[in-house]
Amino acid sequence: MGKPSRDKGLRRERAIVEIHAKSGLRAERVPLSGATHDRGNGADVDLYVRGAAPVKAEVKARGDGDGFRTLERWLGGNDALFLWRDRAAPFVVLPLHVWLEIARRSARVDADTDADRVERRRGIELGPVPANDAIARQFA
Repeated sequence: MGKPSRDKGLRRERAIVEIHAKSGLRAERVPLSGATHDRGNGADVDLYVRGAAPVKAEVKARGDGDGFRTLERWLGGNDALFLWRDRAAPFVVLPLHVWLEIARRSARVDADTDADRVERRRGIELGPVPANDAIARQFA
């Protein structure tokens, strides 16, 4: 990769971090664009949306938009585009404004805590703990 391409990639990665910071969300560029797998991470940007583990993000930039135009056409005026190939896991394409709204909602201070989510999940998976078994609930 030539220096102009590398510099362009760095600018885009820094811009993604800056956009998230201006939106009140923590984001960090991974050193050397993840080439060293710093902290076991080969991504370009770490996004701290919720919890301790970051959302790992890859950043791609194309001058002429090769491959992007078709995705944009398929997305149209919708908020999300799900892409599903046979015998593969689906993935989703979101416009930046939709992603930022989802991330902001997830990172809200007054949103339910991780402990609340764990408790709800446990209730769904194991069923409710009987009211008379408060000791079991405390140590569950």
